[in-house]
Amino acid sequence: MITDIRVQSAAFAVGAETDRFAAAVAQAGGAGAIVTFTGLVRDLPGAGGLDRMVIEHYPGMTEKALKAIAQDAAGRWPLEAVLILHRHGELHAGAAIMMVATASAHRAAAFAAADFLMDYLKSRAPFWKKEITADGSDWVAAKDADEAALTRW
Repeated sequence: MITDIRVQSAAFAVGAETDRFAAAVAQAGGAGAIVTFTGLVRDLPGAGGLDRMVIEHYPGMTEKALKAIAQDAAGRWPLEAVLILHRHGELHAGAAIMMVATASAHRAAAFAAADFLMDYLKSRAPFWKKEITADGSDWVAAKDADEAALTRW
């Protein structure tokens, strides 16, 4: 299985990443479906909105955790390839914050694995997010809905 795990501060181009992933999958053969998901930094409704989000992580530990999540997905579905790309540093509303891509022989497995990865990345990936607005800043706390989403797996 092709596994590409990256944590980076640099912006990325979704189309270029999709093309690179698809080319690697095609060269390896065996896949008939690719699913991609891209998460964006959401603006905050209300006074002033989001000025920026700051994402922190522990290098090495974060990549190891992401690899374990990808391996868990590969144990559940017959995947040919997985991409997890997550940014850190300062990001503004509308910026691509992360991308997941999965490839499998059939679409059902690719969709399910991508959905699984998103749920686990949201709740188990060791990133710390701070939202900065005109009114101040707050660390983003875990949400009950995100934890509840894990129960379906």
